[in-house]
Amino acid sequence: MSPLKIDRRKFIKGGTALMALGSVGVPAMGLQARKASYKVGLIGTGWYGKSDLFRLIQVAEVEVLALADPDQKLLDEAAKLVSQRQSSGKTPQTYNHYRQMLDAHELDIVLVGSPDHWHALQAIDAIHAGAHVYLQKPISVDVIEGEAILAAARKYNKVVQIGTQRRSTPHLVEAKKNIVDEGLLGKVSHAEMCCYYHMRANGSPEVQPVPDFFDYDLWVGPGPMRPFDGLPHRRWWRTMMEYSNGITGDMCVHMFDAVRWTLGLGWPKSVFATGGIYVQKGGKSTIADTQTATFHYDDLDCVWTHRSWGTAQDPEYPWAYKIYGDKGTLKASVMKYEFIPQGGGEPIRGDVVYEREKYPEDLNEKDIELHAAPATRDHMRDFLMAIEQGGRPVADIEEGHISTASCILANISMELGRPLAYDPDKMIVRDDAEATRLLRRPYRAPFQHPDPRSV
Repeated sequence: MSPLKIDRRKFIKGGTALMALGSVGVPAMGLQARKASYKVGLIGTGWYGKSDLFRLIQVAEVEVLALADPDQKLLDEAAKLVSQRQSSGKTPQTYNHYRQMLDAHELDIVLVGSPDHWHALQAIDAIHAGAHVYLQKPISVDVIEGEAILAAARKYNKVVQIGTQRRSTPHLVEAKKNIVDEGLLGKVSHAEMCCYYHMRANGSPEVQPVPDFFDYDLWVGPGPMRPFDGLPHRRWWRTMMEYSNGITGDMCVHMFDAVRWTLGLGWPKSVFATGGIYVQKGGKSTIADTQTATFHYDDLDCVWTHRSWGTAQDPEYPWAYKIYGDKGTLKASVMKYEFIPQGGGEPIRGDVVYEREKYPEDLNEKDIELHAAPATRDHMRDFLMAIEQGGRPVADIEEGHISTASCILANISMELGRPLAYDPDKMIVRDDAEATRLLRRPYRAPFQHPDPRSV
């Protein structure tokens, strides 16, 4: 399979210079009325690709023109569901290769919900085609890919919102505003993040023929070719470092991003991690089942721990972050938050927001995360506001890059066994040529790794 050539449109639609919006993800102002629907395309029609698209349909007037996926069965199912969801009732056109879709349509917005190893090429190609992009996390599988997406977004003046929707989660926005921003924590010098879900798919399925409805060569794309041992959708590809960043890239990126947003943090000074496959040694999975990573700042350590075995340290917060100040502690998860003042006093609590009555269709959507739907809707509103008002969204590509790259650096540190200090200006790991080489993964021929200096 050779990548299709795409004609890059010389005319790049888009407006004014990007300006910083507020740091809170829920838009304070309503969206401006548009005379026409947004023309939308989706790359990757699996579980979360469809979920993101349905949330967009719920909050904006859109016309979903096209879908792209190497799995024809997923494509056909998604096209039918979209026709039932969008107000026009039209069925979007379907494409095996996303570049065919980009060539055939002038799209305002492209959603990228494909596996991680495709994110960079697809996001950059969508930007080249003139679209604003909603890109799922982690944004890349290597650090230089992330630098290239960021460079393309800035060069072509496109809004890129990353699917780190904790920044738009109503109860977490509330906790940031009423507790952290009001100074109730005092001086913060430690944060903990964790995931204890038993989410590491493992096993030893036999190699089998590729079904005729699935273009496996296209699905693998720039990644390394593994023998086909079943459809890789949902959980299986995430258990392979060949196509992902492991549990740290999947789950830590959310919680570390939330901590950075809550505390106003940028790049960590250094990253150090240990871990590996300590317990679940059988099967084909290549991601770590155990990992601890420290993201170091001046007078502050943000420490991540995951185990895909055993029990959670705090069963009420199995996937969460906890921020420690000298005046109190904030515990937060996708379901709730709790502020515990130092030395007594009444705790402050908040719970997840559901919108079942306002959006009753949520109740009939297969595999929907009801707790995350309101957050994603607000995230989409923030994305659209940035497009319409000429600003940067709350989960701007630069923020997504910092969070993603930091998690990738944790994986590299774990592999090399030493701390790493990344220099984003020079795009190197300081004083570490071996680690610098690992910032860029090799691509399978004939795919070309994007270069941030020539996007």
